[in-house]
Amino acid sequence: MSQKTDTINVRPEEALAQNNLEKFLYGKLEGSEQPLIVRQFPGGKANLTYLLKYGNDEYVLRRPPLGPVAPGAHDMSREFNVLSVLQKAFPLAPKAYLYENDPAIVGAPFFIMERRNGLVIRSSMPEEFSKIDGAGKLISKALVDALADLHKVNYSELGLENFGKPDGFIERQINGWYSRWTKAKHQDSVEIESIYNWLLSNRPKSNNTSLVHNDYKLDNAMYSFNEPNKLEAIFDWDMCTLGDPLSDLGSLLCYWTEPDDPPFFGESTITPKDESLLTRKELIYRYTQKSGWDTSHITFYHVLGLFRLIGIIAQIYIRYVRRQTSDKRFANLGEAIPLIAKFALQTSENKI
Repeated sequence: MSQKTDTINVRPEEALAQNNLEKFLYGKLEGSEQPLIVRQFPGGKANLTYLLKYGNDEYVLRRPPLGPVAPGAHDMSREFNVLSVLQKAFPLAPKAYLYENDPAIVGAPFFIMERRNGLVIRSSMPEEFSKIDGAGKLISKALVDALADLHKVNYSELGLENFGKPDGFIERQINGWYSRWTKAKHQDSVEIESIYNWLLSNRPKSNNTSLVHNDYKLDNAMYSFNEPNKLEAIFDWDMCTLGDPLSDLGSLLCYWTEPDDPPFFGESTITPKDESLLTRKELIYRYTQKSGWDTSHITFYHVLGLFRLIGIIAQIYIRYVRRQTSDKRFANLGEAIPLIAKFALQTSENKI
């Protein structure tokens, strides 16, 4: 997606109260004395993200999705708090400028952050990279290296030592996503019950703690326009916490597809087709070398990532079923849930 086309006109059902916002922001941001133009970033399936333009000054506004949200999810104050300090130690984190809790302004709490420019990669390789030899390998390495760098951040030096509860993190992840699934499911699933029980029975013993992004995947990264080996930013920090770093690697693996994966899986994940992309095994190996963490139980974390993906898809799909969003991208998500559940069970039986 190029710089010229990375925004769209705001979807009518997701429009902000622009007059309220313009009055509220007046004088609070550089350039905000000028008229405000609002556009929308079309990617992503949960939080809503908008471009605010004041002449040559640009900012990004993030708010939760429409309709009810799960407790602890889409936490704008959390995202603002971590971005307020993380940029000092991890430059790929955008700067945060302002947080507002009053829903009367745009309909929900929101925060304003720095605008970064670059390429966000989803299901196809950007035209800018398509003629670069080995571009897939370069984007793979840059993504996994950044994850290892994040997990090395000294969170105590940033004042984030209380930014979560590392003890019991994995158990809370399992039970938390199971709870979200049961509240959002549109039909019962024996397979998902089996995955839940497998996860409870196969929890690895881990004392590792780091900052965890908690939604680490390719389309939450932005690349330089002409350099597939260079990242410009990592986005979507609303679930960031302290926990087991391998849960982030498991999240990355669950969105990463390979040629032999079931055909449906590519439709639910975000990896472009490129022969030079690292395989999941190669991602794991490079992460292990860069981070120093023991990845011998990575199959567990991969299955946990898939379980979490099921919960995320269920939460998005039920909003479509309840007509809380009319975004047609969500219409067929319900069909993906049993297929991903089957893939998760297969993964649990075949150690990476």
